[in-house]
Amino acid sequence: MRVVLAEDLFLLRDGLIRMLEAFDFEIAAAVDNGPDLARALAEEQPDVAVVDVRLPPSLTDEGLQCALAARRARPGLPVLVLSQHVEQLYARELLADGTGGVGYLLKDRVFDAEQFIDAVRRVAAGGTAMDPQVISQLLSRRAQDRPLARLTPRETEVLELMAEGRSNTAIAAKLVVTERAVAKHTSNIFGKLALPPSDDDNRRVLAVLAYLDRG
Repeated sequence: MRVVLAEDLFLLRDGLIRMLEAFDFEIAAAVDNGPDLARALAEEQPDVAVVDVRLPPSLTDEGLQCALAARRARPGLPVLVLSQHVEQLYARELLADGTGGVGYLLKDRVFDAEQFIDAVRRVAAGGTAMDPQVISQLLSRRAQDRPLARLTPRETEVLELMAEGRSNTAIAAKLVVTERAVAKHTSNIFGKLALPPSDDDNRRVLAVLAYLDRG
């Protein structure tokens, strides 16, 4: 699996390269600024892009904007964004088109190799990998919205875990309930949110995130 990596801090970039290569990813390009990232995404056509939000020269949202431009040129390009803090605006921009794998992780999560590699693989496969803090804030921002207010506390827990990209099996293990119970909660959630059920977990998660984010 070919990866384009963008991170301006040398030590973190080098560590990410080593980690990805240890898990059999091919580094198509590793860059430290926006212009080089834009060029690499266009020329290398990677399977997934792992991108720091803030890159030179602007050190604002250069990385995110390059990734969004690449997704417009190549719809569905899987992108995993790394950020130092939870910034809802960036999360909303990333989720806006609702197509292809997307992820938003805080950099603290990068130091957990298994969690990070799982997130990269999930996004590359077209799924989602959202940091729990991001999901919590998105849910909190919509807490007063009428449809969400209909959810029970347990359904809200299930929704948060679904939005992180977890499977029904993983949710059941986390909440110490049966998969059948999770399936029932999931069905209730989609009914209350007026979202059609689907056998495609990734699409269901994207639909939930798109719903939560719409304003």
